[in-house]
Amino acid sequence: MEAEAAKYIGAGIACFGMAGAAIGVANIFGNFLSGALRNPSAAPSQSGNLIFGFAVTEALGIFSFLVALLLLFAV
Repeated sequence: MEAEAAKYIGAGIACFGMAGAAIGVANIFGNFLSGALRNPSAAPSQSGNLIFGFAVTEALGIFSFLVALLLLFAV
């Protein structure tokens, strides 16, 4: 296998992290919406946890994107 092909395969595998981040964000917001509809009075107190979970999940997606770019252009 050529090195160029290995770089593309590695970058494609690294992009699975972005798909995982998208699923994680959908899960976080879906569960928050479900809980907020069940108990609307508790929703404002949980919004901080919502934003923190969103930020951590998105950061993991951005890190996997960074790894993919590094494999493509830096190696």
